[in-house]
Amino acid sequence: MSNQLKVYVDNIGRYVDFTGGETLLDVLERVRDEIGFDPICAHVNNKTEDLRFPLFSPKKVEYLDIDSSSGQRVYVRSLCMMLYRAISEAYPGVRLSVEHSISRGYYCRLQGLDVTPEVVGRLKSMMHVLVERDITFERKERLTADVEEMFRRQGLDDKVLLLQTQHSLYTTYYRLDGVLDSYYGALAPSTGILRSFDLQPYHEGMLLLAFDPADHAKPAGAVVQEKMYKAFTDHLAFNRVIGVKNVGELNRAVTEGRSADLINVAEALHAKKISSIADDITSRFNRGGAKIVLIAGPSSSGKTTTTKRLATYLVTNLLRPQMISLDDYFINRVDTPRDESGDYDYESLYALDLRLFNEHLNALCNGEEVEIPSYNFETGERRFKGNRLRLDSNSVLLIEGIHGLNPELTSSVPEEMKYRVYVSALTTLSIDDHNWVPTTDNRLLRRIIRDHKYRGTSAIDTLRRWASVRRGEERWIFPYQENADAMFNSSLIFELGVMKDYGEEILRHVPHDVPEYAEAYRLMKFLSYFEPIGDRIIPPTSLLREFLGGSSFNY
Repeated sequence: MSNQLKVYVDNIGRYVDFTGGETLLDVLERVRDEIGFDPICAHVNNKTEDLRFPLFSPKKVEYLDIDSSSGQRVYVRSLCMMLYRAISEAYPGVRLSVEHSISRGYYCRLQGLDVTPEVVGRLKSMMHVLVERDITFERKERLTADVEEMFRRQGLDDKVLLLQTQHSLYTTYYRLDGVLDSYYGALAPSTGILRSFDLQPYHEGMLLLAFDPADHAKPAGAVVQEKMYKAFTDHLAFNRVIGVKNVGELNRAVTEGRSADLINVAEALHAKKISSIADDITSRFNRGGAKIVLIAGPSSSGKTTTTKRLATYLVTNLLRPQMISLDDYFINRVDTPRDESGDYDYESLYALDLRLFNEHLNALCNGEEVEIPSYNFETGERRFKGNRLRLDSNSVLLIEGIHGLNPELTSSVPEEMKYRVYVSALTTLSIDDHNWVPTTDNRLLRRIIRDHKYRGTSAIDTLRRWASVRRGEERWIFPYQENADAMFNSSLIFELGVMKDYGEEILRHVPHDVPEYAEAYRLMKFLSYFEPIGDRIIPPTSLLREFLGGSSFNY
């Protein structure tokens, strides 16, 4: 009987013969010239796999390069394991923690060693040697009990705890030059593909940078994000105090019946931070400034609830918050700029009537009355319906919108009259020491749940639009986040446990035969790490209620 089988390679639109047991790399060698690029991973039946994935039955395969979202994640994970290998050789017993993304890179700490420029330089040189050696990332699978013991011998206690809370019979792990590790997703076929990277001293640790998206031949350049760094480190300190730094510790707290304590403490931290921002606004207001508060942030960061809770605290400070929506200052649809696809680009700053908006803000600051426009999304036209507004001596104007931190939005308003708040879900919980929880994934899950519940939008549609949303954020939001007077971290340490059941149920309905299934499957695998947490005791004022429902605020 012949073992000859066929795999459909989507990149070239035809079937390719293979023999059972061959890998994606083996098939690639037969079609590399036709594909025209060097893949780093592939979608196999719309699931992301590494190139050493063995084939035993017919499959649909799409090879992916490092520009794809899956390819970028594979590249960064592989860099992390290469860094871990270098640390294990150069400084045995030192513990690596990859904590979060910042400044276009990934912030890494070393426990048990002072991070000096000499240490960073040595590790960087060793990583370059690993690249030149082109060592295979070996994918392995064994009984979980065996993997736990191997990780325990390497001092990876965080991974042991995570595995103990998963209750899986078998576990996949990787071996690189004798060192073992596990990652939330596939790795590259070998170190030779990881030629563009950098390692720089950064505060108490290091910044690991992958390739520059605009030029793969060089590493990405770091950008200054000092306010973002402080927002992250404040929350990391909170995580250490409550003893929940990673998913294993969160799961243990849940099984020990401590969910309510975590929820109460995390909600109290939110309340304290919003109260502090309200106090700072009030202090500036009483000195003759901060009449206009601009609240900005990326999609599903919780801007709306933050704005409403901030208004409540301002009232307790004897101020009278008034609100207007940037949406009402859209220009007529026929005049709206278009994006690269030819669609109306409502996320563009220039979809707004900046001249009228600035005139109204200055008039309001001067105590004058203005007529606020109203935008009709059905007709795409702006109307004036007699909606008039004047600020009295105790009024502060709250404006929520993605462009709030962009100086051009309020270019003619004096700086002392403005107070800017940046809201984002800066997730500080780690899966384990070498696997962080991407802030983007947290927000995407929030949006999938909210869109399904309130907008009747399927997970497929939300996933399909997400890349466009992210492009808009990169252009219109992230470059201006350091302009903020205050940063509010809207993440809640328990929220992924709460969103687990909601998210899995919605994602389960994404069909296997659509491209979006790759992302749905990845998110379901991610949620599988978490013990479920019931939402019964989450207060109605919680920011998470904006997405789950049951809020005491009107949206």
